[in-house]
Amino acid sequence: MHLIIDGFGANREMLESEELIHQLLDHYPSQIGMTKVAPPCVFRYTGSKPEDWGISGFVLIAESHISIHTFPERGLVNIDVFSCKDFDSEQVTCDFEARFELAELKIYLLNRGLEHSPDLIRVESKAIPR
Repeated sequence: MHLIIDGFGANREMLESEELIHQLLDHYPSQIGMTKVAPPCVFRYTGSKPEDWGISGFVLIAESHISIHTFPERGLVNIDVFSCKDFDSEQVTCDFEARFELAELKIYLLNRGLEHSPDLIRVESKAIPR
């Protein structure tokens, strides 16, 4: 499963906090039955445009990863929960909505492991000659 959350109107203080993002990434995997394999990595980014700065962080889990990217000037947070193991996407969405006090959400849920899915969507690929 790959849950993608674009959250708008977030609490600015939370979007600015490296500590909050680190703590969230450190503790959240176990709350949804995932296995953290390394400590979270969290970085503050300052771009050339004031509205581009923010906090980005990710944590590797045995099942894949969780990442969070914040944009405090825009009140925006982008969250990915990517896992080869099923999880309660509605609960995860509610958890992040409450945590960041989001006013609006766009949610995308992609099923992974399509080769095992009865609703297989085949994507063609070809090698590019060098």
